[in-house]
Amino acid sequence: MFKKILVANRGEIALRIQRACRELGIKAVMVYSEADREAKYVKLAEEAVCIGPAASSLSYLNMPAIISAAEVTDAEAIHPGYGFLSENADFAERVEKSGFQFIGPTPESIRIMGDKVSAKQAMIRAGVPCVPGSEGELPDDAVQIRRIAKTVGYPVIIKAAGGGGGRGMRVVHTEAALVNAVQMTKAEAAAAFGNPAVYMEKFLQNPRHVEIQIIADKFKNAVYLGERDCSMQRRHQKVLEESPAPGINRKLIERIGERCVAACKKIGYRGAGTFEFLYENGEFYFIEMNTRVQVEHPVTEMVTGVDIVKTQIMVAAGEKLPFTQRDIVVRGHAIECRVNAEDPYKFTPSPGRVTMWHAPGGPGVRVDSHVYTNYFVPPNYDSMVGKIIVHGDTRDQAMARMRTALAETVVEGINTNIPLHRELMVDAKFMAGGTNIHYLEHWLEQHKR
Repeated sequence: MFKKILVANRGEIALRIQRACRELGIKAVMVYSEADREAKYVKLAEEAVCIGPAASSLSYLNMPAIISAAEVTDAEAIHPGYGFLSENADFAERVEKSGFQFIGPTPESIRIMGDKVSAKQAMIRAGVPCVPGSEGELPDDAVQIRRIAKTVGYPVIIKAAGGGGGRGMRVVHTEAALVNAVQMTKAEAAAAFGNPAVYMEKFLQNPRHVEIQIIADKFKNAVYLGERDCSMQRRHQKVLEESPAPGINRKLIERIGERCVAACKKIGYRGAGTFEFLYENGEFYFIEMNTRVQVEHPVTEMVTGVDIVKTQIMVAAGEKLPFTQRDIVVRGHAIECRVNAEDPYKFTPSPGRVTMWHAPGGPGVRVDSHVYTNYFVPPNYDSMVGKIIVHGDTRDQAMARMRTALAETVVEGINTNIPLHRELMVDAKFMAGGTNIHYLEHWLEQHKR
């Protein structure tokens, strides 16, 4: 096992990894930008290193600064968390070439799964069901593009091969708009991701977003840890998540989970990862894989009892998975609400001084947050300031516990989206379960403030 790990991230995930290290008896080196000097995990750290100014490009995305911090503190491994450099194959490679262990997949796995075209091809070979579409990157020839679209059937969606986070996508409903849409998406992809390649998929009208959590070791042992329903989204950004997914047949989940495990073994995957699917009319369609820990990993931890972050560290240290598929039992139901520093209905960011922070408690309630009273939320980063997670024996009990937890939460000095979560927890359609990925945007349209 490692003696010292450098945590190359910020916010609640940095604190989450720090806690996992403490439980394992590992020293955690925390890096921080000048804007994060007062962060809770920095105050709690045994060692902390400032890696640059507030701008991400000069700090959390600064590979030489992070690797230098690992060198001067004698860390043995680097945990990238999520976001920033967590899915950057070049960073993983530089970490390992510098003599440190990257706590995540191999650079090769990140490259395969990071490119949406190669990921889809790998999944087809592994027998994982995919959305019908082009077999690879779209050609430049307009006639061929139109022919592919005709075969797939309108509406289609054009996606950037190197995209993510809901960017680099365009829905096309008619042949007349097709070629122009492809050219525009290519230009956007080149500017945003440095890769102009795009591909085409059938645009599913009302799918749900359901993902399968896996974890694997270097000995080709892999398990899936159930599923999460992440359909409550705004502009492709998740707002709340739950596990298990309401109303989906368990045998179907098992079948998809087993295929994801088989795919991991086939590509020699190591570490935690998430297979993301669209689910419509009783069918699963693979869209992409995230080669890192997810923001919503706590809902899976709550229903399976598996500590995903600790297991990530253990398998990166060369240990075998401490459990088999037979040991994984999903118990009860968990829900996570992301708490963002933003206007709850206009979604404008609300950085600033938190004059009062009171987290909820009680049975089955967990709060992952780096915020405290008098903490200053910097304007430089993502607006998420924490997550409220609840567990209950049933979905109804979990929803009741979340309503109680949200009612108890007090945040003053900044705006948060907690009022929106309180409304969603009493929304009849959400309470019934099974809302699709467009539901929240339609709901917001109807409830304009």
